[in-house]
Amino acid sequence: MKKLTWMAVLLSALVLGCKQGPRHDSGYITQLSFGPGEEAKIEEAFLSLTDSTEVVLKAGTYNFETLSIAQVKHISIRGEGSGKTILDFKNQKQGGEGIRVTDVRNFKISGMLIQNSKGDLLKINKGNDIEIMDLHAVWNTPDSSNGGYGIYPVLCNNVLIENCYAQGASDAGIYVGQSNAIIVRNSKASQNVAGCEIENSTDAEVYGNEFYNNTAGFLVFDLPDLSQRGGRVKAYNNKIYGNNYRNFAKSGSFGTSWGVGNAAPGSGVIILATSDVQIYDNEIVDNNTSAIMIASGFSVDEKAAEKINEKYFPIPKKIKVYGNTIRMGSSFPEPARVHHIGQLVIATESQLNKVEPNRAYKRIPAILYDGVTSNVLNQGIAPNPDEICIKQPGENMFVRADFGNLSTPAAWKPSSDSKPFACE
Repeated sequence: MKKLTWMAVLLSALVLGCKQGPRHDSGYITQLSFGPGEEAKIEEAFLSLTDSTEVVLKAGTYNFETLSIAQVKHISIRGEGSGKTILDFKNQKQGGEGIRVTDVRNFKISGMLIQNSKGDLLKINKGNDIEIMDLHAVWNTPDSSNGGYGIYPVLCNNVLIENCYAQGASDAGIYVGQSNAIIVRNSKASQNVAGCEIENSTDAEVYGNEFYNNTAGFLVFDLPDLSQRGGRVKAYNNKIYGNNYRNFAKSGSFGTSWGVGNAAPGSGVIILATSDVQIYDNEIVDNNTSAIMIASGFSVDEKAAEKINEKYFPIPKKIKVYGNTIRMGSSFPEPARVHHIGQLVIATESQLNKVEPNRAYKRIPAILYDGVTSNVLNQGIAPNPDEICIKQPGENMFVRADFGNLSTPAAWKPSSDSKPFACE
């Protein structure tokens, strides 16, 4: 009888333990759940997370100064939906991140709205196998006092950003920097300086997204003095439209000669000083300064050649633009007229019409290539030494802006001849 009694007690304990422990289907050893009003407990839980933990944040509004996670693996932070679980950082006293995640592996965050931090909203630094899904990163009012980045993985490998939304960032709403193996899909970005930016990153695919009502819709940049060169970026099946918003980038770190302060209002896609980029099968419409701009580092820094090393080369190479639907409006957006690069594009339109007075179309062509090639470095004479490929249907599609001769106006001769850049 005693043996049977002890066996019954043991079985009861096991049953109760299963009811109180993690769900069998969660895939995590530890499962924690919190609701609004438990912010102090949540902050402590984030700081003391152990491997293989899922944290569930129930529907409601939470107020934090900052949340931090570091040096763990197999972690999930899950809300009950981007319209239900709200993390507000408006009471931050300093300019740190809203959520800071460092040195993690197999990290997932999903199902919430994060908003109004003084610094970046979500920064994931040095991570592997990162998934960001159904996450909205929002500053309610676009302003230079907002943080630079909404969703910000940097120095990461294997990144998925899916079904997300970013708004109000003073640099880029969705930004992936110095990372490898990236997918950004089925996401939206609006009222940022840049909707989405892939910077010094490799093997990125950006598809099924909508980038609209930003200063610039989509950027692929390589900048000097960073940890790696970028390349092998594909953007396809995106809708990039109506990006004519004023540029409200911060001065200093976000408005330097290399920053998004250079993005002209009215830019659909900007490719700067990077290589192996394909832009195809996108709808790029009503970006009324330039649908697609391809530019060298010399366009923003006359000393770009001094920065050349194994991790940076200022001349874009192997850029292929094909099969997109492109339309522009009949006039430049007003914010472009007071922006230094916007003014340069406007001047290019005027100069092109002087050089080619019989053009059927007087508007700036949709695709602007600055025309600065590797010939400037090796005294070459090839018409297209860097394999810029334009196979784009439609009229008034291309201008080689001849920015290399801007300093000598008499020699400045933009050209709409796209034959050297035609490709299969």
